[in-house]
Amino acid sequence: MAKSKEAKETPLMKQYNQIKAKYPGALLLFRVGDFYETFGEDAVKASKVLNVVLTKRANGSASHIELAGFPHHAMDNYLPKLVRAGHRVAICDQLEDPKSVKGIVKRGVTELVTPGVSFDDNVLEQGKNNYLASIAFGKEEAGVAFLDISTGEFMTATGKPGYIDKLIQSFQPSEIIFSKGDRAQYEAQFADQYNTHTLEDWIYAFDFAYEKLTNQFKTNSLKGFGIENLAEGIIASGAILHYLEATEHKDIDHIATISRIEEEQYVWMDKFTVRNLELIFPQQEGGVPLIDILDKTQTPMGSRMLKRWMVLPLKDKIAIQERLEVVEAFVKNNELRETLSQSLNPMGDIERLISKVAVGRVNPRELLQLKKALALMKPIKEELQKSGIKPLVKFADQLNLCEFLFEQIEIQLSDDPPLLTNQGNLIKEGVNEELDELRKIAFSGKDFLLQLQNKEKERTGISSLKVAYNKVFGYYLEVSNAHKDKVPEEWIRKQTLVNAERYITEELKIYEEKILGAEDKMLVIEQRIFQELVRLANDYVNPIQQNARVISTVDCLLSFALVADNNKYVKPNITSEKALEIKQGRHAVIEKQLPHDEEYIPNDVTMDNDEQQIIIITGPNMAGKSALLRQTALIVLMAQIGCYVPAKSAEIGIVDKIFTRVGASDNLSKGESTFMVEMTETASILNNLSDRSLILMDEIGRGTSTYDGVSIAWSIVEFLHNHPKFKAKTLFATHYHELNQLATDFPRIHNYNVSVKEIDGEIIFMRKLKRGGSEHSFGIHVAHLAGMPNPVVLRANEIMHHLEKDKIKQGFKQNMQEVPKNNYQLSMFDADPAMKEVRELLDQIDINTLSPVEALLKLNELKSKIR
Repeated sequence: MAKSKEAKETPLMKQYNQIKAKYPGALLLFRVGDFYETFGEDAVKASKVLNVVLTKRANGSASHIELAGFPHHAMDNYLPKLVRAGHRVAICDQLEDPKSVKGIVKRGVTELVTPGVSFDDNVLEQGKNNYLASIAFGKEEAGVAFLDISTGEFMTATGKPGYIDKLIQSFQPSEIIFSKGDRAQYEAQFADQYNTHTLEDWIYAFDFAYEKLTNQFKTNSLKGFGIENLAEGIIASGAILHYLEATEHKDIDHIATISRIEEEQYVWMDKFTVRNLELIFPQQEGGVPLIDILDKTQTPMGSRMLKRWMVLPLKDKIAIQERLEVVEAFVKNNELRETLSQSLNPMGDIERLISKVAVGRVNPRELLQLKKALALMKPIKEELQKSGIKPLVKFADQLNLCEFLFEQIEIQLSDDPPLLTNQGNLIKEGVNEELDELRKIAFSGKDFLLQLQNKEKERTGISSLKVAYNKVFGYYLEVSNAHKDKVPEEWIRKQTLVNAERYITEELKIYEEKILGAEDKMLVIEQRIFQELVRLANDYVNPIQQNARVISTVDCLLSFALVADNNKYVKPNITSEKALEIKQGRHAVIEKQLPHDEEYIPNDVTMDNDEQQIIIITGPNMAGKSALLRQTALIVLMAQIGCYVPAKSAEIGIVDKIFTRVGASDNLSKGESTFMVEMTETASILNNLSDRSLILMDEIGRGTSTYDGVSIAWSIVEFLHNHPKFKAKTLFATHYHELNQLATDFPRIHNYNVSVKEIDGEIIFMRKLKRGGSEHSFGIHVAHLAGMPNPVVLRANEIMHHLEKDKIKQGFKQNMQEVPKNNYQLSMFDADPAMKEVRELLDQIDINTLSPVEALLKLNELKSKIR
């Protein structure tokens, strides 16, 4: 049956099906003439994503098949849309010139583009890494590897599943690969959050992976990279290299090293903390993450590096202080900052440019940009050396000017090259004698054609005669019908048009061959010289990658200095102590969102392990408790990435772990309640404490009953205070005023409240932290501000006042049983006609808009009704 169907297929569809079978999971773009076509299911998918017309074509006698396509020159517009929609796209090109072939043109897949593997500028985002991640699940630990093929950056790590989860969330890979046998484990951990692709189990084997990596790096072992003992990390990394080969990415010499993400080198932040603090991505649509405030970088690679710094704050005091020293130099020396910024601005993305060189995908204009970037290295190097600042001088020494490469591109490449190598005018004059000779022939030949046109006009008297060219006939003489009787006999007619006829002559054919032959030879020579330049640039991949790292670092630190200067940040003092003292701290993001005439109210926070370990903060909703918690964490984090901080002063004893349980984060789509999510996040905190941890907890226990909530919150605070090993610094915001009692029972627990003022029954939020607990939450006032109907607000107020009476003497349950009943009947109004009038009058009164004088007048009116 299969053979009979195959026999009925057209030769083109037979070729298509053979190639498609090799890439079953990919959407195949099949080059047919000037179009890329998709067939069958691929066509249905492509038509929806690209919004192109879905048609049908005959498939021999095997009925019809769906078809959707687009012009080949529109590839840059359509390919990114397919990849961003999560598709793997196999690009199948014609491997020979159709003109020189009889029958079916040979075709083959030249590249398989996936969400995580692409060099296409239209697929990639400039300031964002495009990571492919690979996960290898072990018995107790898992390994993860991240590769951005567009930059050559390759990293790996091993750890507990929670750590891997946190890294995945921090790096946000565009695609994740894993073994087919690990599907259940993967889905339990990550569900369907990312684009994924599974590989055969044998690829995730240690020996296979180890050999892949040593072959790639041309080494005997992996000891030099610090990953020799990371078994799962090696397996995950080796699978990535296999995947590149399988996707037709074989020229990958720019992936020259692999680095280990050392868990002990960076501040621990679980995935909840990275999300809750909104470092890179906002939690709500329209929100502003911290990166938007801090990223004023001039280059795409600087922007990418800053994102990595944000999710991997440092714990090494010396490394932090080195960054701060550079930022301080830039803050103090405005001229140095300006000069460096001006050099960085036109730099472009040399990290991705040199990767394109390595894989042979660089175009002439990109090579020209690389030359411009190299020209900027010299003034940057000189400025850094001149500064006299030790870290900046070190950066200067690490910059390689690549002078020979710069000179060769300068000498050979045109100052205004075309986008493609087959468009001519690629190489300067004086580079190649033969090329210069051919150019003379080509250009003098064109002068000759003009002379020929004028000569024939005079000879024949055909005033409208013109010499023209097209790809079908080459050069020809065109004569309008009005003059065709003047055409000499020796001219050979080639084409008849409606209003004119076209002719060739022997003389014209000779010169045509000479000119076109010269142009063809010129293209061959130019392309050869260009490829030699690319090969030369390929020898400089490593030094230019090193330059990119230095430039990125300088760019990030310049960004910190600019932000510090603009926003009045101060240099934090980093200490080895375990204390934290922030004077007049502010929230870096919120202060930038306030109206121009409103200032952010700063607050002091002082914490240590000996006297003030736990601060319980009470106060009304909307008073700023959550903002205070977040700003404390952000100030610590900013300090430990080497940035100045929004405060009057800040003493930061190095923190090794930051935990937050801030705000509601329901996961109802996965069937988890608010309370379940809250308890999961809290458990992660309590199970991973250290002596240098900073913990932020906001409204723990509110997702359950009051009894349960108070009990859980109380026991958590006790646990943190009485922990046998660690005295983690904790800010605990709560609406359970009962927790204020803890301060009298435990020496390192202190009560604070975010103050409010009550003036004439109106509440004014002061947003100032002060000592002592708060007795009220002012929840009813907040309900009123939110627009709750007045009857509901008044009734709530009545119930609250009842519950607050003798609440210590009586139990909560008994109080609730004795709440005064809400008398909806108002039978006394119905019984007495006079009372009915009073009721109607009362219904018309809006208490909230009544002035004191108006209230007295209304009261007098009511009295008169019942006399």
